[in-house]
Amino acid sequence: PATYAALREKGPLPLAIETDFERHIEERRTRLDTAIEQVTVLARQGELPQVRLDENGLIISPLKAATPPATEIARRAAYDRLPRVKITDLLLEVDAWTGFSECFIHRRSGREADDRNALLTVILADGINLGLTRMAETCRGASLRQLAHLHDWHISEAAYGEALGRLINAHRTMPLAALWGDGTTSSSDGQQFHAGGRGAAIGDINARSGNEPGVAFYTHVSDRYDPFASRVIAATAGEAPYVLDGLLYHQTGMTIEEHYTDTGGASDHVFGLMPFFGYRFAPRLRDIKERRLHLLPGQESGPLLAGMTTEPIALGHVAAHWDELLRFATSIRTGTVTASAMLRRLSGYPRQNGLALALRELGRLERSIFMLDWLRDIDLRRRTQAGLNKGEARNALARALFFNQLGELRDRRFENQTYRASGLNLLVAAIILWNTRYLEMALADIGTPDEIARHVAPLGWEHISLTGDYSWNVEDRPDPDALRPLRAVSSLLAA
Repeated sequence: PATYAALREKGPLPLAIETDFERHIEERRTRLDTAIEQVTVLARQGELPQVRLDENGLIISPLKAATPPATEIARRAAYDRLPRVKITDLLLEVDAWTGFSECFIHRRSGREADDRNALLTVILADGINLGLTRMAETCRGASLRQLAHLHDWHISEAAYGEALGRLINAHRTMPLAALWGDGTTSSSDGQQFHAGGRGAAIGDINARSGNEPGVAFYTHVSDRYDPFASRVIAATAGEAPYVLDGLLYHQTGMTIEEHYTDTGGASDHVFGLMPFFGYRFAPRLRDIKERRLHLLPGQESGPLLAGMTTEPIALGHVAAHWDELLRFATSIRTGTVTASAMLRRLSGYPRQNGLALALRELGRLERSIFMLDWLRDIDLRRRTQAGLNKGEARNALARALFFNQLGELRDRRFENQTYRASGLNLLVAAIILWNTRYLEMALADIGTPDEIARHVAPLGWEHISLTGDYSWNVEDRPDPDALRPLRAVSSLLAA
């Protein structure tokens, strides 16, 4: 409290919200009034986009695909031109472009690894889930002792984060990446990975994945396909507390303004916290017609929205805890605590804790504004669906890479699981960067217009050899300024 008081006295708090309670609530009241009026007028005129709202209830029609039919033809033609490459050669090439291996310095001396190929071997062992023992057997010139030493002294979560930042910052500057988005929106989702064998976790039943023990890799992906944050969470844990972690604690130059999740990543607490940091939260809520609007005291919803309205916001309770809410958000912004740690704690006893109740009420207000925006803004629905689709497509590439040991995590240590998640995310980012650079050449070579090229994702892996002996052919690596030649177009009969 003393540190917070000093911060508040010194100047404006590092928050993106109006810190005066009365002015903040008045601004939210105005937004809610405007949204109610517009939704009501559009509903009476039958002009809500793909939405019907009348006395019989609410019906939202599914979105129709907006991808041009020529996209699949262009995608196949472009990927057919990409050079065939081994995963080891791809990593060498990307490292020549970005120098990401320089981030893995010695924990004690701060020196770079003497054998860069062996360091890349360790990273690859994490990313494809092979492990050091089997990697030493399949990689010529690397012993288990050498790989274990490098992993112990050069691999760290901070190094993985810095290396990932280099890859993503390099990718953001590419012209093709700008066609996929402006880099201000993102999505996040969890991907389940089972653990080998059956242990104590067998009693933890997950509603989505059954009672098989395992973990989830929770990953944030930008609108340019950049996987800028990833962390390991328990398979039985809720995803909502971890949404803010990836947005606040990544090591890239991206500035996210709008974020998407599915229903699992949404909660009233997350809705309430997002505006404090300048994020617009737009989850794809399941059964949105079953959810209720919470208005401010004195507001009227009108007859059309009356069936969706329930008890008003407990404004007095929010006012009583407003200063505590500001201190709570400031603690998260300054890194005193992590968002996930505090949200998990608050969600554990929401009925007894005054701060948890106040944040819930604030979140209900933000969710009500969002639900009305969802009904009247079809572009918001399309952006949310497109963002989540990019995250799911990234998960398919991650699943293909994490293929060893039946795609299961055999190591139960959280630290090693984190290294596997970070290594996998780094490999995904490297493939995305490599694909984007060569897709630019291929799409230009076949004359693909921008309106078609923006739908071709850099997530293909058919041209990448992921298995076999992992050898590092440094002599065959092209110069950083030179690229491999594209494959010539050949007929199926000639192939």
